[in-house]
Amino acid sequence: MLEELFNSVYEKFKLNFYKSIFKGLEDREASLTPTEILCVEVINALGRPTIKELTDFMETSQSNMAYRVSNLMKKGYIKKIQSREDKREYHLEPTERFYKYYYMRTQYIDTVLDRLSNRFPEEDIDTLIDILDSMSNELMPEVTDFIKGLKGNIK
Repeated sequence: MLEELFNSVYEKFKLNFYKSIFKGLEDREASLTPTEILCVEVINALGRPTIKELTDFMETSQSNMAYRVSNLMKKGYIKKIQSREDKREYHLEPTERFYKYYYMRTQYIDTVLDRLSNRFPEEDIDTLIDILDSMSNELMPEVTDFIKGLKGNIK
């Protein structure tokens, strides 16, 4: 029952996300490919990774990732920021154009959270917060530990 419900919620968030991508980006000249969407989402989630860190996380070749990053830069969704500590290193950072797209992605989350807070008592919301916090910080070490280990991470 728990697995079925969790998968149902996860699938509905994904479906709404995919719908918003096609609705909002398909007519644009520099729309993102599905692979580019994944890459820019990961860049944002990792919080200013280097190309090497992004490559390590995605478990792909450095040349493949450099190609993807180059395309995202040409389309204006990310930029490279030179590291203050090591001038040879560059961190990848989403641009304002990405955040306009990201806003489309998060609107549905905000809508569902508003509905949730209007439907359930504060104690239930606090319990959900505790559960989600535990899931994010304790039960997903494969991702959480990688993010915490990034040098340029500011999250």
